[in-house]
Amino acid sequence: MKDQTMGWQELTNLTRGQPFVVERVRLTGSGIAIEGGFELPQLAQLSVEDQVFVTAFVRCHGSIKEMERIFGVSYPTIKSRLNRLAQMLDFVETDPAPSSADIIDRLRRGEITAQQAASELEGRT
Repeated sequence: MKDQTMGWQELTNLTRGQPFVVERVRLTGSGIAIEGGFELPQLAQLSVEDQVFVTAFVRCHGSIKEMERIFGVSYPTIKSRLNRLAQMLDFVETDPAPSSADIIDRLRRGEITAQQAASELEGRT
């Protein structure tokens, strides 16, 4: 049986926007297969058109003027689509909560009170 690989665009078209779970992953270099239930990353869950739009936006370095030129649409149309996509995607936390060691260090330096440190430590759980 010949191994066939399906691209994301083909898979996205095939599923027609319906949610799905990947149940088997094979590492191409080693042939190792992992089975389970794997949810796709958010960007891979977008429609093909939205994936193309996001890719173009990144390649344009976020230039709405360039997006207007590429897609032949107005500024409000680009902004509307960006707003719609932003609502569909969860925010990725880029500023994680400080570690316990960081909180204790701040307490030792007198930057926070013992009560503030206790509150921050309790909030981490």
